[in-house]
Amino acid sequence: QLQAFGGGLVQAGDSLRIACVASGRGFSGGTMGWFRQAPGKEREFVAAITWSDANIYYEDSVKGRFTISRDRAKNTMYLQMKSLKPEDTAVYHCAARSNRGVGIIIRTPAQYEYWGQGTELTVSS
Repeated sequence: QLQAFGGGLVQAGDSLRIACVASGRGFSGGTMGWFRQAPGKEREFVAAITWSDANIYYEDSVKGRFTISRDRAKNTMYLQMKSLKPEDTAVYHCAARSNRGVGIIIRTPAQYEYWGQGTELTVSS
């Protein structure tokens, strides 16, 4: 089970950290990721991290602004977001897959087996 939390209402330029706690099982050989879905849009990839060795992947629009990390002892994944923009407004979902995956697989929602319920971020201008 995955549970995301930490969203909220912020202003453009602010920073926020969201988290995702994995319970019930570990993903030591797999990958966890963040996806977001804005109203009326498809779910899109944001960032991913391989659990064992922390290989990291970002969607181009968040590079330099978002930082993904994980704490293996706490079974928790984080997304530190800075310089937030109104276009970052979305429901952020955490997801996990049992295997690492490479390339396009890591960026594809359908390739993830487990999903959290999402946490909502609203960035006002």
